[in-house]
Amino acid sequence: MPAAAQKPPRSTRRRKIDPTTCDRDYGSDELEFMRALEQYKRSSGRAFPTCSEVLEVLKSLGYTRPTAECPA
Repeated sequence: MPAAAQKPPRSTRRRKIDPTTCDRDYGSDELEFMRALEQYKRSSGRAFPTCSEVLEVLKSLGYTRPTAECPA
């Protein structure tokens, strides 16, 4: 039997988790962003979104650039 036929099926969970950070405890804001980015990747079919696309995801979560305050 070929070696390829003996491999276990690939887990979908493994694909969504970065192995370098999987032991980290994420904050709620980080989890919300990661989920939104994963949703964007699935819906757009793009595995590597551009910076503009990432900014689009951030804005969809309500991100706005802080306004610079004038010195008093």
